[in-house]
Amino acid sequence: MALIKSVNGLTPKWGKACYFSENATIVGEVTLGDNCSVWFNTVIRGDVAPITIGDRTNVQDGTCIHVTNKIGPTVIGSDVTIGHNATVHACTIHDGALIGMGATLLDFCEVGEEAMVAAGALVLQNTKIGPGELWGGVPAKFIKMTKPGQSRANAIHYVEYSKWYMEE
Repeated sequence: MALIKSVNGLTPKWGKACYFSENATIVGEVTLGDNCSVWFNTVIRGDVAPITIGDRTNVQDGTCIHVTNKIGPTVIGSDVTIGHNATVHACTIHDGALIGMGATLLDFCEVGEEAMVAAGALVLQNTKIGPGELWGGVPAKFIKMTKPGQSRANAIHYVEYSKWYMEE
């Protein structure tokens, strides 16, 4: 079982059929919806502001999700994929978005519905990525529009993958 830790009286909560890898860490004011998965070596730390994650969202290996003290929650929608080793800090990610491996999202940025952030991208503070847009680079810039539904496909697969691990 993952390390689930309360801090300052704040305890993580989650819905049904969630999978947490044995060495994932979830701390403080964190709320996850149904059918979420949190993979190996991931840290979700809601110690100084809340983190909210919707249904069927997967947070892949080595990711760090955090907040900014008292002013910066992190809000992540449903059907979101956050790729391996991403850093997500005090920002908003809307439904169906995909955050590529090794991407970094800084305070108060916003990723629109079904938008994609390319692997290794650096999304600067206060950046607004519109629905269905693909952004990449350092710093991240608009590249093109995505195909409808393109970013949600991964989230569906990860609900299935998590079932393999829950059966063991």
